[in-house]
Amino acid sequence: MRKRYRDLGFAVGKLPTGNKNCLTDVPGVAVGHKTLQHEIDEENSACTGVTAILPHQGNIFQNKVVAASYILNGFGKSTGLIQLNELGRLESPIMLTNTFGVPQVAQGTLEYLLDQNEDIGDSTGTANVIVGECNDSYLNAIRHFPVQSHHAREAIASATTKQVEEGAVGAGTGMICCEFKGGIGTSSRVVSTDEETYTLGCLVVSNFGKKQDLLYYQQGLQHSGATDDFQHPPQSDGSIMIVVATNAPVNERQLKRISKRCGIGLGRTGSHMANGSGDIVIAFSNATPLPHYQTSAFEETTQLRDDHKIMTDLFTAAAEATNEAIMNSLTMAETTTGHQHRQVKALPYEVLNKK
Repeated sequence: MRKRYRDLGFAVGKLPTGNKNCLTDVPGVAVGHKTLQHEIDEENSACTGVTAILPHQGNIFQNKVVAASYILNGFGKSTGLIQLNELGRLESPIMLTNTFGVPQVAQGTLEYLLDQNEDIGDSTGTANVIVGECNDSYLNAIRHFPVQSHHAREAIASATTKQVEEGAVGAGTGMICCEFKGGIGTSSRVVSTDEETYTLGCLVVSNFGKKQDLLYYQQGLQHSGATDDFQHPPQSDGSIMIVVATNAPVNERQLKRISKRCGIGLGRTGSHMANGSGDIVIAFSNATPLPHYQTSAFEETTQLRDDHKIMTDLFTAAAEATNEAIMNSLTMAETTTGHQHRQVKALPYEVLNKK
């Protein structure tokens, strides 16, 4: 039975976590996975999937949320981020999958939105679908396009506000992190003012780095005397998708500022965001859903002041939650066999430094 990083006796940072220590600690946020692991033929196997993140339980197109993205390094093939940053509004689930699965996941998500909203593309505008990706082609027969549009809809349909499943599931099924099995990881932090308490959650798809980059691994070998005696897969520069959710009342500019701090958490694991690494953050606040149809020329919202201590606390929360989410993706992922019978081992706990 694999364990979360904190359950192994580690802690990251100083802020308290939410009750579940995951993205769904943010009220209303739901996460669903569709995992694909099966043989295609004698040599080729599907080892991939889709993860869906819903910002609230209502109709997302009709009740948009404030959102932004920040590109730490832009070697990525995501969809929808141009409009997201232009308007600062999220109107679809955030979908995560493998690189070649992006078109089909976008199609399936669009079908989901069209089923909910007969006005899209008819009496109102089109819909901006958000899909992020990482390359899982070492373990997944990516050229066979195992991810299809209906898998996106199944991931959305499975979304729940319960504890998020982590490791080699959904979009993380075929991912590799620092030459060990990576995938889905999540964590959360709670911040407070004198009047209110807010939650910030982070979910990652980890697929980056070399084993020598992982600071916790290097320190662990030094202190434990443990040896690494199994074959590691060759790995390109890789990527990471980072999704941040909060119920703090912040605007799109403030969300971008929060997103930048996720890079600190990523760096604390040892990543240097290599040339061919797609390191992308997508952030949203569901504090005040914004109706699609409005008659007034004015829109009133409440937002936190930049110069209040709470903003620095949110920056800290983003860094800490990202760091712990990445470590959870490693400690929760199981050894996985996939395409061409290739196998990627789980991170051995004994190499982690407990000092």
